[in-house]
Amino acid sequence: MTHALGPQDIQVDDEGLVRLQKLLAQSGVASRRKCEELMLDGQVEVDGEVVTRLGTKVDPRTAVIRVGGRRLPPVSPNVYLVLNKPRGVVSTMSDPQGRRTLGDLLTERPERLFHVGRLDTDTEGLILLTNDGDFAQRVAHPSYELEKTYVAEVDGVVDKATVRRLRAGVELDDGPVEVHSCRVVSTSRSAKGDRSIVELVIHEGRNRIVRRLLDEVGHPVRRLTRTAIGPVVLRGLAPGELRELTGDELGTLLDAAKL
Repeated sequence: MTHALGPQDIQVDDEGLVRLQKLLAQSGVASRRKCEELMLDGQVEVDGEVVTRLGTKVDPRTAVIRVGGRRLPPVSPNVYLVLNKPRGVVSTMSDPQGRRTLGDLLTERPERLFHVGRLDTDTEGLILLTNDGDFAQRVAHPSYELEKTYVAEVDGVVDKATVRRLRAGVELDDGPVEVHSCRVVSTSRSAKGDRSIVELVIHEGRNRIVRRLLDEVGHPVRRLTRTAIGPVVLRGLAPGELRELTGDELGTLLDAAKL
């Protein structure tokens, strides 16, 4: 697994350059010897050009490097984090009404962080945080079409006809919603009422879009969790916990945002 590097992690020469195979190895691509083999095998690109000459030097802050087609993030002082936002936390850094906010979960972080998009207060799950303003704006923008995965607990038993209707797209008051995929994870019947767990993948982030979508097809949401944004998956993070994006995750997001 690759990892993103900060300026403190890598030594550059007087011109701000570093040997390519050293940078690859320090980023966690493979051992130095294996990285040299990847270069000789034509698997490494810098700024769109295949580089096979060992000892080639690059600027680690600006070079667009790919290994086997996968983007390696540049060396950057910025931080890129994923948080499992608990239910009841407001997607802002402060709140005049005194409600619990993202800022309350980030008191130990020294950086001034932006949240990438938002989640409703009563929705839990994955939210990205960064001090890179361009990245935050791009990744949140619907034109870059990053898939967002949600798991919803809803009232009633969601049948195959409803799944087909969702996949076909649903018209709401403010326009149609395209659903990239939809599946019923489980259903249960009880004296307290029927329930279903549904997983939806959509591209956009209009206000309360998943709740309104499921309301429209007759299945009000009882609980909603965002479990993934593009390649970034929530798995393994407890509510309120943070981790840094891996190099692979960040590379894919930078490509998606055309950065």
